[in-house]
Amino acid sequence: MVNAPSIIDTAWHPLATGCPPDWASGWGQDRYGVFVEFTLQEITQRLRWIPPGRFWMGSPEKEPGRYDNEGPRHRVTFSQGFWLFDTPCTQALWEAVMGNNLSRFQSPTRPVEQVSWDDAQTFLSNINEQIPGLNLVLPSEAQWEYACRAGTETAIYTGELTISGKNNAPALDPIAWYGGNSGVDFDLADGEDSSGWVGKQYPHTRAGTHPVKLKRANPWGLYDMLGNVLEWTQDRWHENYQGAPTDGLAWEGQNINGRHTLRGGAWDGKARFVRASSRVDRSLSYRSDLISFRCARVQS
Repeated sequence: MVNAPSIIDTAWHPLATGCPPDWASGWGQDRYGVFVEFTLQEITQRLRWIPPGRFWMGSPEKEPGRYDNEGPRHRVTFSQGFWLFDTPCTQALWEAVMGNNLSRFQSPTRPVEQVSWDDAQTFLSNINEQIPGLNLVLPSEAQWEYACRAGTETAIYTGELTISGKNNAPALDPIAWYGGNSGVDFDLADGEDSSGWVGKQYPHTRAGTHPVKLKRANPWGLYDMLGNVLEWTQDRWHENYQGAPTDGLAWEGQNINGRHTLRGGAWDGKARFVRASSRVDRSLSYRSDLISFRCARVQS
């Protein structure tokens, strides 16, 4: 276990007392904030502390690339913080928990994909059984966007987004794998033919996922929140935010054909889909090489 951090945060968090949870294999603090880690079969996963606070969920009506399902913009308040994986679930962690690998683009450090919402729930059940007290869940849609924005209000967490072509938004290049750059340095034989993709930021002919943590993290130390893979949330799909909860909890209730919400955009995504407010929906059993998840832990 690493040494106890020197706590400098002004917001209370669970490690401020100097008592890490029993399941932790490491913890500390760096320029991004507080983190805690667990280890399973020599695979270590880091979670970042997401502090309590308030934010505007959704996009302004004049944001480039906006869809109507991103509004109305509304204020959400988190009365308590939560933990969140600093990356999408990797194939290495998935294999340690599940004993198999569903992914098309196989390598241990890439995100697991071809994962349905139901598959993610099975993973959560299994890992929570294997590591008592871990109690992981899928993040709510509000938790996901709050963590992605990390205190910002712009289209992406580094600023405004200028869309120069369907697959061309240069501001995405430092932080996200998307349709404009996902073929750059792609190193697997089983790549998607991207030669016909229009308006690309860079020329490329084969594309797919990339290992996690190759792009810049957001201000709270979260990698690949935008691009690389779409991520399941706990929320059922709703066509807009009319009547959405304002406490950050998952939005249950009626929805269309049992569909759930995904966030973040993916490696084949057009630039407009790779924004903090962009949202899409799929059925519970839907699998795709575009889709993965990351886990959250709500502090009791």
